[in-house]
Amino acid sequence: MQKNKEKLEQIIFNDYILKPFINQVHKDLNAFCINEEFFKYIELGKATSKIRDSLQKQSFVSKNIGLVVNDDLETYASIFAIWLEGLAYVPLHPLQPIERNIEIISQAEVGLILDSSFDNKYEKFRKINTNELLFTKFNLEINKIEDSELAYILFTSGSTGKPKGVSITRENVGAFMKSFFEIGFDITEKDRCLQPFDLTFDVSVQSYLVPLTKGACTYTIPHNQIKFSYVYGLLDDHKITFGAMAPSMLRYLKPYFDEIEIPSMRYNILTAEASPVELVDEWIKCVPNARLFNFYGPTEATIYCTYYEIDRKIENKSLNGMYSIGKAMKGLESVILFDGAITKKPGIKGELCIAGNQVTPGYWKNESKNKDSFIIKKINHNELRFYRTGDSCYFDQDGDILLFGRIDHQVKIQGYRIELGEIEYKVRDYLNGVNAIAIAFTNKNGNTELALFIESSEVSSDDVKNYLATKLPLYMIPSKLYFLKEFPLNTSGKINRLELKSLIK
Repeated sequence: MQKNKEKLEQIIFNDYILKPFINQVHKDLNAFCINEEFFKYIELGKATSKIRDSLQKQSFVSKNIGLVVNDDLETYASIFAIWLEGLAYVPLHPLQPIERNIEIISQAEVGLILDSSFDNKYEKFRKINTNELLFTKFNLEINKIEDSELAYILFTSGSTGKPKGVSITRENVGAFMKSFFEIGFDITEKDRCLQPFDLTFDVSVQSYLVPLTKGACTYTIPHNQIKFSYVYGLLDDHKITFGAMAPSMLRYLKPYFDEIEIPSMRYNILTAEASPVELVDEWIKCVPNARLFNFYGPTEATIYCTYYEIDRKIENKSLNGMYSIGKAMKGLESVILFDGAITKKPGIKGELCIAGNQVTPGYWKNESKNKDSFIIKKINHNELRFYRTGDSCYFDQDGDILLFGRIDHQVKIQGYRIELGEIEYKVRDYLNGVNAIAIAFTNKNGNTELALFIESSEVSSDDVKNYLATKLPLYMIPSKLYFLKEFPLNTSGKINRLELKSLIK
């Protein structure tokens, strides 16, 4: 009995998220800057309390709560109210097609929606308008909810055309926060932290949880603003000290690198995509005092699972012009899957697999996908459940991981297996860092060909092809070239390869 009591008292989600958050809410400090308006922690505490009051009056068939993720105080307060009640949130983006959100509501068996906007998109569903609620008293008591309960379900694109839900537990998030701070991030009440990601993307969780558990201020991006130009203003005007950014964001900022100087930045994380060495080495000059990190992590491993700190003084590790993704965070095990066996031996190329307490319990009610994505393997006499990332990697002699790219971006042409990342690297090298994406497609005869997209209108197709002919075998030369002023991005800030593929004629 005593052991069970001790187990309840050592709840990682409470210890690393809820308790640190509640410790901030009575302080006279700014919690958010939203659309140039500041909100205090006490306002966030009041908003959380009124929403929790309303939740406590509801009956629940499902613990999964739909949350319309607007850029406002009530939305962030709703997350903490949901967590304090032992419930899980399912983000519904207000700018995504309503049909997709209804599909998510159906899949996740959502019975209640929290919404701070005043529209009728969800009139057929049971809904609480959080803007209409009134604060009466603080209601922030922390309950002893088991870490095995869900914290949120994020729906990502599925190969069948239907979104698939990734279930993330309270233990997953708590373990992430513990490991993240053990890396050495020293965030205080004086920090000003960037949150540029949609709340449907998991890096947003790090971007708001890290500051809100340390008493720092979080700066968000309004939905009606052009994200990259707004970030440019925030970095300079508010002297941001900490922020995670996708390389795609840096590409949009690149024309202004000569004008950008952010000496206030102490920590800068690059994530969501592979980080190009040439681009990042230019960006480093804009944040002269920052420690820079390249973080890697699929949603299934809860935000980040490996990291590599970029050293300004030496030549850093890279592959095909992309920085190493480093080593696994504490509490996680990384291995290479090759020919059905796992290994950590240097130089063996295969699929990166991750095990540990940040790994999702599985896809929401999708057993066939779970069977394909998770494997049980023995390491050091212990059986571990590994998530198959779908990324092609190898370990170097120091145990750092080098990333080739997605296994599904490997293609066979004329019997030869090709890494599309190698073609992209050669083009970027030739064009002094101009972004390039290679995509395989099936021609009218049923054969595989390559198309190359270049983010520039000032390049000659013949020049590119002639250069590649001196560097690559003939079967790796793209047959079609397309030039775009800007690459399309998805809601996660990543290059939208599906949209690019749709342009192939």
